[in-house]
Amino acid sequence: RRRNETTTKIQTKTADTHRIAPRPIASCTRGKRMRPSSSSAINALLLLLASHGATTTSTSSGLTAILALPFAVSVLPLAMAVDRSKFRTCSQTSFCRRHRHGRSKRLYDYKLVGESVEVHRVGEDAAALAGSENDVAGSGVVDQPKGGGGILSKFSRTLAWGKGAPEKDGGDRPSGSDDPYVRGPRPILTATLANVAPFTSTALTARAYGKSGGNCEGKDFDEELKLNVHLHEDGVARIRITEALEGGDGPRSVPRWTSDELVLNEKEMIGVKEESVLVMSINPSIRSKLSSGEDATPEGFAEKVVTSLTKRAGVVGPKENFVVLSYGGHESGNQWQLMLQLEPFAIYLFRGTDDGPPMIVAGTNGLTHFEIRRNKECDSSGSSWSKGAAAEGKRKLTEFDVDLGDDEDEEEEGEEVDRHGGKEIVGYWEDGLAIYADGTREERREAQTNGEGEDGAEDEELGVDKGEGREQRRLDEEDFDTSGMWEEKFGDHHDSKPHGPMSVGMELTFPASSHLFGLPEHASSTQLKTTAGNGGHHYYKEPYRLYNLDVFEYELDETMALYGHIPLVVSQSMTTGTAGAFWFNPTETFVDVEEVPEVGKEQAASKTHFMSESGVVDLFLLPGPDPPALYGQYARLTGRTALPPMFSLGYHQCRWNYRDEADVYAVHGKFEELDYPYDVLWLDIEHTNGKRYFTWDSKTFPRPQEMQKKLGGDGRRMVTIIDPHIKRDNNYYIHKEATALGLYVKDKKGEKDYDGWCWPGSSSYLDFTNERVRDWWAEQFNYKKYKGSTPELFTWNDMNEPSVFNGPEVSMQKDLLNLNGCEHREWHNLYGMLFHRSTGEGLVKRNEGHNVRPFVLSRSFFASSQRYGAIWTGDNEAKWSHLEIAAPMLLGLNVGALSFVGADVGGFFGNSDAELMTRWMQAGAYQPFFRGHAHHDAKRREPWMFGDETMVRLRRAAMARYALLPYWYTVFWQAGVSGMPVMRTMWMQYPTIPELYSVDDQYLIGSHLLVKPVTSAGARTSTVQFPTSDCWYDVDNMRRMKLDKGSAGNVVSVTIESDIDKIPVYQRGGSVVPRKLRLRRSSHLMMNDPYTLYVALGNDLKAKGELYMDDETTFDHERRHDFGVASFSTSWGDNVAIRNSVRIGSEGAVNAKAAGDRIVERIIIMGVPAKPDEISLVSANSAEKTSMEFQFDDSAKILVIRKPGVSALEEWTMKL
Repeated sequence: RRRNETTTKIQTKTADTHRIAPRPIASCTRGKRMRPSSSSAINALLLLLASHGATTTSTSSGLTAILALPFAVSVLPLAMAVDRSKFRTCSQTSFCRRHRHGRSKRLYDYKLVGESVEVHRVGEDAAALAGSENDVAGSGVVDQPKGGGGILSKFSRTLAWGKGAPEKDGGDRPSGSDDPYVRGPRPILTATLANVAPFTSTALTARAYGKSGGNCEGKDFDEELKLNVHLHEDGVARIRITEALEGGDGPRSVPRWTSDELVLNEKEMIGVKEESVLVMSINPSIRSKLSSGEDATPEGFAEKVVTSLTKRAGVVGPKENFVVLSYGGHESGNQWQLMLQLEPFAIYLFRGTDDGPPMIVAGTNGLTHFEIRRNKECDSSGSSWSKGAAAEGKRKLTEFDVDLGDDEDEEEEGEEVDRHGGKEIVGYWEDGLAIYADGTREERREAQTNGEGEDGAEDEELGVDKGEGREQRRLDEEDFDTSGMWEEKFGDHHDSKPHGPMSVGMELTFPASSHLFGLPEHASSTQLKTTAGNGGHHYYKEPYRLYNLDVFEYELDETMALYGHIPLVVSQSMTTGTAGAFWFNPTETFVDVEEVPEVGKEQAASKTHFMSESGVVDLFLLPGPDPPALYGQYARLTGRTALPPMFSLGYHQCRWNYRDEADVYAVHGKFEELDYPYDVLWLDIEHTNGKRYFTWDSKTFPRPQEMQKKLGGDGRRMVTIIDPHIKRDNNYYIHKEATALGLYVKDKKGEKDYDGWCWPGSSSYLDFTNERVRDWWAEQFNYKKYKGSTPELFTWNDMNEPSVFNGPEVSMQKDLLNLNGCEHREWHNLYGMLFHRSTGEGLVKRNEGHNVRPFVLSRSFFASSQRYGAIWTGDNEAKWSHLEIAAPMLLGLNVGALSFVGADVGGFFGNSDAELMTRWMQAGAYQPFFRGHAHHDAKRREPWMFGDETMVRLRRAAMARYALLPYWYTVFWQAGVSGMPVMRTMWMQYPTIPELYSVDDQYLIGSHLLVKPVTSAGARTSTVQFPTSDCWYDVDNMRRMKLDKGSAGNVVSVTIESDIDKIPVYQRGGSVVPRKLRLRRSSHLMMNDPYTLYVALGNDLKAKGELYMDDETTFDHERRHDFGVASFSTSWGDNVAIRNSVRIGSEGAVNAKAAGDRIVERIIIMGVPAKPDEISLVSANSAEKTSMEFQFDDSAKILVIRKPGVSALEEWTMKL
């Protein structure tokens, strides 16, 4: 999303700032680049505009409009796509370039030191340390999520251990740990990993950067790491590798900062029970540690286990080279084996219930690397490095001949080249180029990068390599790239990298799997495509990049980074089932994907190579074995999907921007007039006073509370935008208080508040990694502070990657510091999630009792964002291609367990015609978050703007959404309980049908509804792939689909008539779907409407389904267990037409007494084989039978029971 303001008000310089105030200039728009002319006429006009303080938001000045008109005419819009020069590729990124394709593998050869192995019996005390509670234990599905770290949860521990990392010998660390940041169950096994490579990374950099004169001789370049293995009772294995700490004040005297308490769901991370773990090895050094007590296992038995597992893994070598941890069993019935290979170090995770290959293998092929912190020089004297002989130019880097590279352009610390020629800067464009006081702008220059080397030519062809046979370029194995280790440039931006190289990486292999999913967000297919290997015939050239960025008009079918990311990979295979890996690292990350084809007896496999700029190796292996099990495991790790308030599942109407209150009332009134259902009206940034958040423009929105109450009285809500950049204006109360309290992110020296450029101009950014800052931000939503806000007002968080117009890649510099002295590179990908979280907490705190569920939409996200609200796919375009990619992108987000997601209906940029708008509204009605949005340069596209015929079609699509709100609400509740996504790929429901693994143009809502959006212009037919293990019913005519089962396979492709009035949607046989059929204008007005149950009999003439009910607004469902769940079931062969079993959360709760408001007014049963003689009702508390009236359509096989007079909150049975 980009905003345009053709001119900005003059701001006078204040005594306490040296910033030049912005002056009236032409700025760029999203979707258009407004390039000012350098002519004297334009310059004169700019000065004239400046002298009058003209603004586009002012509607009262005729002079402003007259002055602005010739300027707008003279600077014609220039349509542009993404400016790739703003965003780095792997070869332009030092750590990725060093380690991709195994270029550095000779520097790393890790050995698990057998003598260092220690086994720690966890016991019950570890569960207590993890914050676990017995009532959430167990492998089954719980009735209600037990505080899964959602918006109500406040972490019990604080982030701060003083300034920066804690003292090496002080602080209250968890027992048995030298790392104060780690959370969750304590390790069951610890050991030392030694890098036994003959020439290590530290030796390389010492020789590259060290002084001449031989003072590197005799130095110790040994590299040691600490391995911790944590085992969870649900089968998850956590492999955590950190640096071995050293004494003194060296670079490794304190642990690296990690973000466990900000991301992980510590309360539900429960360690294995002591008696469930067996540690087995025939290695003498390890057996000596297991010679007594429960750790002792017969050597013969251990050898048998190791022999079996190495055979399954296809690993050869002495049996003494392995140690096995077998865990699970007992109550769960599952068992897993984690096998550690000592040298070279590798990890194998097996299911003990089969004899197949391992599910996941980590650390093979020599691609594990961990750049330990080191001094830049060989000695530790701290004196600055002298270039000397190390600046002679590039040459081959060998063990004894190492060179830094070309440093001619290197600038001394603190020096800056004035690239602006002495011109006065008054602002920045979205692309980071300066705007000058004379009306001209900085010209774009070639991006400057260092260390491209042989890969520089490769970047001339940016983008996609779609199997055209380009051979992957590789450096000679003896060449090492040391440029960019201690400082790095991109364009005119300089990263000081004071701690030097700190990257980590590891390869993960998924044996017997050809289908990987995850790593959202990318504008590409749901299934991950190859970026490496296969003789150069990979699909993409660039690895998948995970670095939250504000990407202008993103392109499709790309691995470029977008707004948010989740480092989760899921494998689906017929052989190994469902398995996953969560690479817990919020720093910039690149991931290569490679497919290994089947050769002879060797099964196919899929590989991923994770490379992160910093952090530690923190790998969670998720064993599955099926989608529900895997997503339950992931929910226990990162938190559960929050149950949204019902209104947020309705339709949202948004535009940048509704001009004023009159515009709001006009739009709202038209929805009312047309009986068009909607729930929320949105206001973009122009509603504020000069882009100062928590304020209102008094001219255009003089009575905001009255406006909100008017909409609230009609059952609607409002949403306003609040971004993280804070206008640097000492008269602005938010900035003034934040400055006084010291809440902003600091510069790289930690001395001054960071000053970047965004919509308000000069801006600062709050440090949301700090709990004190998050609490302060939450307090700003108090009704007394946020003047003009009411309980009907909710929030939209945008630009929270964070977006900084004059920063590198439109974001913050990586060497900025948070309030604890931690660099921005360490927490970049967390920023948007923490902003989202803090805003949600503010919406909770503002209400008495803190008992109203919030609604917050965010553009940026990370793992655990599912706890805090909705996400959308950002700035899409009004093109058929963007409608087509919407489903794959949303499915990718759901693979990452983000369920409350959507794409802007109609596309943000450009103009939708009637057909595209119709198809998009039809598709949007079946995506979890349902919002129409448009750029201010786009034509108005409210539903009535396309004519009456189209409006009726759009309204019909919205009505279908509203009828299904009871089902949507139930599926969201189920997602919170089980962890399963709301919007599901076909393989999530059908994991044993390989033909469906790659399908991403159709999907399931919950487990009951199959949706196939129409995404091409002029389409009149659609091809739907139906799994033949179930029968299917068209939701429009309720007739069973005729599937040709004569064809071989588990899937039948059927061509469906789908003219402009049809979106193919089908109900799965064997399911019960609740609907509300009375047309209302909002979800609030539907609260007490009766239900209609749609029963679709399966092949066995059975069906089942749930209906979840609560007050749809508060947290009472969690706090007071005030909810009810109706479980409907049908067994026609057993003469049961339908039965209702009810589970009440708490008998004393209000909802349990609301049976009269939860009436079932109609039951429609599809696929009935024959008309029954009679249907009688038997209530649970009465022996009397009541005959039911029904109608039966023999041709359609549909039976309808009208007005049965039963409640969904009471138990009853209807018998044949």
